[in-house]
Amino acid sequence: MSEWVVDASAAAKWFLNEPHAEPARRLLQLGQVLHAPDFFLLEMDNLFCKRIRRGDWTEEDAKEARARLRQIPVKTHAFPYLQDSAYALAVQSGRSIYDCLYLSLAIELRVPFVTADRRLYEGLAASPLARRVLWVEDLA
Repeated sequence: MSEWVVDASAAAKWFLNEPHAEPARRLLQLGQVLHAPDFFLLEMDNLFCKRIRRGDWTEEDAKEARARLRQIPVKTHAFPYLQDSAYALAVQSGRSIYDCLYLSLAIELRVPFVTADRRLYEGLAASPLARRVLWVEDLA
């Protein structure tokens, strides 16, 4: 059984036919334990709303995706206890506090943080935090 912290950029691939969708969907295989800060659901809802505004999805499409997302066993963690460490990571790395909340959770749980956000991944890849982040295509 593998455990991962997954961010919204990787989880979005579960619902979209885009590059990196197939490796991201591997996270949904039986036996994977997925974690995310509790605002993850808000980020996903924001993504679904953007798809409606762009005309890519109907409201019904988004409603179905929201229902499917809530069936995926992502264990959410309240973010306030991560906030101080995420703030320190954001200052250190120059990344957003939101991204660093995922990173902070991964450090706390001692599991890899999987992302499909290329800028985030490359920004961390050259730092001491590189061993904590995994590019979605590198999932074993």
